[in-house]
Amino acid sequence: MKRLGILLSGRGSNFEAISDQVAAGRIEAEIAVVISNRPEARGLEAARGRGLPAVSIPSKGLDREDYDALLVRELKARAVDLVCLAGFMRLLSASFVRAFPQRILNIHPSLLPAFPGLDAQKQALEHGVKITGCTVHLVDESWTPAPSSLQAAVPVLDEDTVDSLSARILNQEHRIYSEAIRIMLGESVRIEGRRVIVAAIRS
Repeated sequence: MKRLGILLSGRGSNFEAISDQVAAGRIEAEIAVVISNRPEARGLEAARGRGLPAVSIPSKGLDREDYDALLVRELKARAVDLVCLAGFMRLLSASFVRAFPQRILNIHPSLLPAFPGLDAQKQALEHGVKITGCTVHLVDESWTPAPSSLQAAVPVLDEDTVDSLSARILNQEHRIYSEAIRIMLGESVRIEGRRVIVAAIRS
């Protein structure tokens, strides 16, 4: 069975959604470890409450390369097949990405390549767009938006605030992240340029 490594820094709501899908058998994988760079992260407590291995590797005082080497060591020791970033508030080094080529997923609250970086929901409101959403994408060494495996559109309402828009986007994040994991764990996926292509299954 494929093994997932979840990296988070905060409450871990996307982690919980993924864990629910794993527990229900809708993702054919097991969560090998949940890791946070913040010992106080609520996501670690949630993982322990579910009986999952939860590890704190504090990042304070470490440079990126040294910290990422610790992450790689832990994930390799757990034989992780796919790394899922679930609110992990650190940029990963090129050496980390090379350790898990095309096996790192991230989720972003916009329809990439629109509104990359921080405060994507605020950017969407300030630009006056009528539709935004979320994107699950592979992580490459440059951290430019790499091939997207799945996206979901969310309408922007006239009365929206950052909080209300963020909440609706988060609902879609919970849905598509698990679906993207199922896709990436499948045997019929190939990557061509900036596209993730799922081959049709023949009956």
